[in-house]
Amino acid sequence: MSSPPPLGSLRPSPLAEQAAEQLRAQITSGHWPVGTKLPGETTLARTLGVGRSTVREAVRALAGSGLLRSRQGAGVFVIATEAAEDWPTRLRRAAVADVYEVRSMVEIHAARLAAARRTDSDLAAMNTALEGRRAAASGADDAAFVDADIALHAAVVAAAHNPVLTDLFDRFVPVLREGLIELVALLGLRGHDPNHGDEPHTALVAAVRWGDADAAGRILQAEISATVGLLGK
Repeated sequence: MSSPPPLGSLRPSPLAEQAAEQLRAQITSGHWPVGTKLPGETTLARTLGVGRSTVREAVRALAGSGLLRSRQGAGVFVIATEAAEDWPTRLRRAAVADVYEVRSMVEIHAARLAAARRTDSDLAAMNTALEGRRAAASGADDAAFVDADIALHAAVVAAAHNPVLTDLFDRFVPVLREGLIELVALLGLRGHDPNHGDEPHTALVAAVRWGDADAAGRILQAEISATVGLLGK
């Protein structure tokens, strides 16, 4: 385990932020493991070359990140070595989860209908979209991959031959696109697998081709549920 930089006097500027960063380095490096009691305020203030009020502010910031906890009469203790997600990130996750709730209502029903109503031209459109998704996966552009993914799902919805569902999906696409781009960024889905989700999408097209409505709905439900589960972690 690498050693963190030693604590040292700070430069003028936002002193509390600098103090928090130095203390965070001690924690995240493992120098102060979970359960460790931090040195007292006076000791930390002297080591960092700041006032005790600055130390208190830095400790509050790290407590807000989920790294420290103050225990009345006992001191300040390390409770985690990785910061909890900040509020904006939590809001982004919640927003994407909301998008997926609506997606579930529209697309699962559409997939079941598509399995019963698809035509040869619908199947050709889905196959073309599936290949387009695979082609987009070879590039590093997440937005292009998301657009290709949406095109495949749009082809499945179109195969349901329900104009209301098609209109709902079309109106939903801008929000869905934004949500999917956020999803890829939040979860790093393409970091290890640039063609993330190819297997279930291939299975979805196959289920529609064979007219298996139950399988089509089940595959899409499983894909959406798995993604929502990742968002909840």
